Amino acid sequence: MDEERLRRELREAGLAHRPDHARMLARVERGLAAAPRASERRPAVGRRTFPGALPWASPWTGRRWTAALAVAVAVAGVVGVGGLAVTTLDRGPVAPASAPPAPGPVAAAAGTVDPGSNRWWAQGDLAVTTETQVSGLVVDVRVARTAGVVSTGHWRTRPAEDFAVTVTEEPGALHYRWTLKPGRTVPPGRHVFAVQYNHAEGVRDASADTYTVALTGADGGRSTLRGGFGGAAPAK
Repeated sequence: MDEERLRRELREAGLAHRPDHARMLARVERGLAAAPRASERRPAVGRRTFPGALPWASPWTGRRWTAALAVAVAVAGVVGVGGLAVTTLDRGPVAPASAPPAPGPVAAAAGTVDPGSNRWWAQGDLAVTTETQVSGLVVDVRVARTAGVVSTGHWRTRPAEDFAVTVTEEPGALHYRWTLKPGRTVPPGRHVFAVQYNHAEGVRDASADTYTVALTGADGGRSTLRGGFGGAAPAK
């Protein structure tokens, strides 16, 4: 058995988390058996041999005995610590399996054009219905920048002091956002968020207006609702 093979087997034995002791001892026996028998040993040219000389005293067999003894020492080290890999070969603690994410709050949303809208002004109503208490809520409504669209206001059925509100003019839309403040909650029920804006005279198509609602439950679970308003402001 050559040294490279013995070293490879040594590495394999050390890396095993639950070594097979019987199998390792068998490897040692095979390594010892690979050493040449007394009848096969030959003296080195120009050197005298003496009766009773030990086999490892011969340079010709020294490398094989050294490798075999290395395997024996490795096995003794592994068995001596109760079958555990030595510290230098420890791969570290096994990370616990990550827990599945908590389910998000059960909720529903619907966007409509308010029937009170007219030929110059409109209101988009977003109704969000939650089945459980919500500890995090972000509501985004985007009103497409059709002809003459200018923001004229907004409101919600929840207390004004519970939300931070922004209105941003984006290249293609008016962006309304309500963000629930830290420490505030939204109880189960139906909650309305409304956007108001002027527009060019006539019937305005609201099919390009959209909403996104992100909800967080008390246990950290999250859910997201998306949709549109998909209707036209009535002509009055």
